[in-house]
Amino acid sequence: MEFDNNRPIYIQLLEEFKLKISSGQWKSGEKMDTVRNLAESYMVNPNTVQRALQELEREGLAKSNRTSGRFVTDDKKLIKEIGKSAFYKSCDELIDLAKKLDIEKEEAIKVLDEYWREEDE
Repeated sequence: MEFDNNRPIYIQLLEEFKLKISSGQWKSGEKMDTVRNLAESYMVNPNTVQRALQELEREGLAKSNRTSGRFVTDDKKLIKEIGKSAFYKSCDELIDLAKKLDIEKEEAIKVLDEYWREEDE
């Protein structure tokens, strides 16, 4: 993962972890990897990973069990909402770009539909 130096790394990790949960890469109820292993995987300080995981817990997407580790939430509704939120964020960026490029809504939808079809083939 390449990090943006203009944003805190723990926030970028948090976003990555949310994506892994909402996309099903980290399954509901599944035990998460250890802080140390995640830190090694992302080549960051364990304290940075810990901070991202604490935020994930604060948002209800993970829960810790002192004796058996940290687990992805079982709350599938919350997981779906997080996925929707990530999608909306990307939509906001796409809409902003379309407006800057002076692309009308209908044209943008048409181009997206065509592009999506090409990706599916």
